[in-house]
Amino acid sequence: MENQGCFSNFIDRCKPYMAMISLQFGYAGMNIITKVSLNRGMSHYVLVVYRHAFATAVIAPFAIILERKVRPKMTFRIFIQLFILGLLGPVIDQNFYYAGLKFTSPTFSCAMSNMLPAMTFVMAVLCRMEKLDMRKVRCQAKLVGTVVTVAGAMLMTLYKGPILEMVWTKHLNSRKSTMPENNGNSDKDWVKGSILLIIATFAWASLFILQAITMKKYSAHLSLTAMVVFLGTLQSIAVTFVMEHSTSVWSIGWDVNLLAAAYAGIVSSSIAYYVQGLVMQKRGPVFVTAFSPLMMIIVAIMGSFILSEKIYLGGVLGAVLIVAGLYSVLWGKYREYKEREAEAIPEPIKGADENGPTITMIEDIDENDIEMQKAAAKLSSINRP
Repeated sequence: MENQGCFSNFIDRCKPYMAMISLQFGYAGMNIITKVSLNRGMSHYVLVVYRHAFATAVIAPFAIILERKVRPKMTFRIFIQLFILGLLGPVIDQNFYYAGLKFTSPTFSCAMSNMLPAMTFVMAVLCRMEKLDMRKVRCQAKLVGTVVTVAGAMLMTLYKGPILEMVWTKHLNSRKSTMPENNGNSDKDWVKGSILLIIATFAWASLFILQAITMKKYSAHLSLTAMVVFLGTLQSIAVTFVMEHSTSVWSIGWDVNLLAAAYAGIVSSSIAYYVQGLVMQKRGPVFVTAFSPLMMIIVAIMGSFILSEKIYLGGVLGAVLIVAGLYSVLWGKYREYKEREAEAIPEPIKGADENGPTITMIEDIDENDIEMQKAAAKLSSINRP
């Protein structure tokens, strides 16, 4: 029994890590499919609308059915927060990111997005959601890890180096790459894409901070996600009507455009928003964003397979720095999590006799009361006609 309890605790500790790693694979697939769709001429404004329409259609039924009894009361303040979340995520973040992706490449876009942990960490410190005490090693690890992660992303961006021949890409050398070469893009478009990606990353970091604040007062995760993507869909429709004046951009067939919208909506919006909210509630926004560098590595490998993207020495060196920074941030967050667990364990009342009666803690009394209330509620529901 004791071994089963230890194994169960180990699984519970691993769940946040496995959830975030799985999401990075989902995001990586979205980047590859979306790039192909954008290259074929699909408007990124329309893509954002269809993406969040799919997300709303998928997650709304679950929210209506599963949380009909636990959904908190909607207040004007919470509605405004949800409206801003829809503006930050579906509208600003997605549109600017897709525009930047169109001007650059999936690997470059992911590299720029690796500034997300640094931006989130700085914003969390400014919002007093993270305490930065440089006398503690865990805070030093988080700060150094953030700097190293950004340095790795910048190395990938600014330094290419020689092309590395991978085992799985040797047979692709004769194929013409479906991705445009970096040298083929004008410097103006490349800089424009970089600026758009930075704005998108800032909006993404702001989304995490505001989402963490909103979830403290609105604990129905499915309903929160459904309302955010629904409001984002309405806002995206308004933006598309302003930016796109031709009705032909709305046409979509049974092709990669439909796949990109459905995949992004189901995986990257509905499932990802919900899972991120659950993990964020337990570990905080910095923990969630610390896994984003893995997406870039996955995209680089997938891009070499699917899009015949070349892998450069600078990319590999940058990836090594990013992984090192990632582990540093995660180690700091793990030490912080263990310290909070230790502080949550109540200490015996000072001056109590060692051989005296066992002292019942306040936390135990609260838990017992809660269990008694649940049992009473269950019994009363059984007795109802």
